[in-house]
Amino acid sequence: MQIHHPFSLASRCCPRTRDGRERFTGRTIDDVGRLFCLLSAAAFGVMAVFGKLAYDAGVTVDALLLVRFGLAAVLLLGIALARGALRDLPRRVVLTGLAMGAFGYAAQSTFYFSALARIDASLVALILYLYPILVMGASIALRREPVSRRRVAALVIALLGIGLVLSGAMSGQFDWSGLLLALGAPIVYTGYILVGDSVDIQPLALTALVCTGAFGTFVLLGFLRGGTDFTFAPIGWLWLAAVALISTVAAILLFFAGMARVGPSVASILSIFEPVVTVVAAAAVFGEHLTATQWFGGAFVLSAVLIVQWPRRSRLARADGVHRERHVEGAALGRVS
Repeated sequence: MQIHHPFSLASRCCPRTRDGRERFTGRTIDDVGRLFCLLSAAAFGVMAVFGKLAYDAGVTVDALLLVRFGLAAVLLLGIALARGALRDLPRRVVLTGLAMGAFGYAAQSTFYFSALARIDASLVALILYLYPILVMGASIALRREPVSRRRVAALVIALLGIGLVLSGAMSGQFDWSGLLLALGAPIVYTGYILVGDSVDIQPLALTALVCTGAFGTFVLLGFLRGGTDFTFAPIGWLWLAAVALISTVAAILLFFAGMARVGPSVASILSIFEPVVTVVAAAAVFGEHLTATQWFGGAFVLSAVLIVQWPRRSRLARADGVHRERHVEGAALGRVS
């Protein structure tokens, strides 16, 4: 997901002119594309709710992740093979994609879903959505992107926002282990994105390989632990299927379809709808409610992301475009995922 080499995921999906602006070949920014992106964000957004419902049915984190990535890997590999996306891939690229899933994506998902088992879904969603800001901050620190007033402002607003979110959460009884797990998810995801920056591969193929690598990790963990517990209520299978089919496979494919129509910048902006869906769905299903302080904090975090993602027509257009591409790939692989 990210900076790098002439062809990032987003640049391959949407060519750019010499001044860094997006060039659409035979595509227009249409309502169908926007709808696909919003549906993708909604599908990703309800994943936290499906996960908590699965936990209520007795599903363990290990079982959820094993089934999620198992089903997703089979379906996405099948689609990628049918479309020829995996044809003639260099061994190094295949191994890199599998390793990204086996280590980076598996770790990020473990942090995320373990946090979900301990604290509110809405809080986890807002914390997770720090990752675009963390990627930008890390890129600046590594001198992959230039410093600008816009980026500094986004970092300050995001830090203020997450401070408000956490201060509101800590006003009552609080699970510190859940907080640390939730914070681990965007941190690991940031590293995963920066490492994946150098992979030159079609997004569908990369996603299929990443899910396959993650599945391999959870199969191995289950073996080392003496097996995975599947003795949960039958309704648990429904929620597992929803996580895998709706919030992973469908969400990813809808995102790719939408991005092909509207381009990476619009797609990344519409992805901000995801944590909003999580907050609303968690309130409707579980009665979760953010405090006024947390609402302000969440608004600050999402505003910071919007500041970073919003297109600019300036000397920094090229650098800003590179950052938006990084965010797009992150959204596609499904956070939170």
